[in-house]
Amino acid sequence: MGMNTTATPTAERGAIAGIVLAGGLSSRMGRDKALLPWQGQPLLAHMHALLKAAGADPIRVSGDYPAYAGVPDSLPRCGPLGGLYSTIATLGDGPAWVVPVDMPLLDATLLHQLRDAPPGPCVRFHDLPLPMRLNIDGQCRSLLAAMLHDPAGPRALRALQRRLGVIELPLDPALVARLRNCNTPAEWEEVVS
Repeated sequence: MGMNTTATPTAERGAIAGIVLAGGLSSRMGRDKALLPWQGQPLLAHMHALLKAAGADPIRVSGDYPAYAGVPDSLPRCGPLGGLYSTIATLGDGPAWVVPVDMPLLDATLLHQLRDAPPGPCVRFHDLPLPMRLNIDGQCRSLLAAMLHDPAGPRALRALQRRLGVIELPLDPALVARLRNCNTPAEWEEVVS
């Protein structure tokens, strides 16, 4: 009996890795965002559990977090691109969800929308760099390395996404608040209150 060559998005998606970007300095927050308390646990534990519940396997954490098998930045002080560069070095080729540690209202439904989007090198919600579904392959690895080793080049996720070719998904305005980053104490207080 032959296999059906008309695969559905569900059949095509297979395994997806998860990456939590948590290696930054948290300078605007004034303390480590990954360790902020959220629903009785550190925010990093929450984001790790979210990826696991959504179906990510394996899961990598950027930053020096031994309790989560964190991957320290091999190129320090290079922001999210540096964390991404270090973590993808520990993963094989294939799709990965990339989420920031400071987005506590993100949920599995939104991650699944990214997962189920058409194939492409990078998928994100309209005009928001994170979360994203990133296709890790030779092109992604090469471009990321080139951007990080170019002292004059941009070191921003948006620049990486543009260069790879990004698919933007529409986002229901009622869900925009779920994708809010908490970079300052005031932003954090608004989310937790």
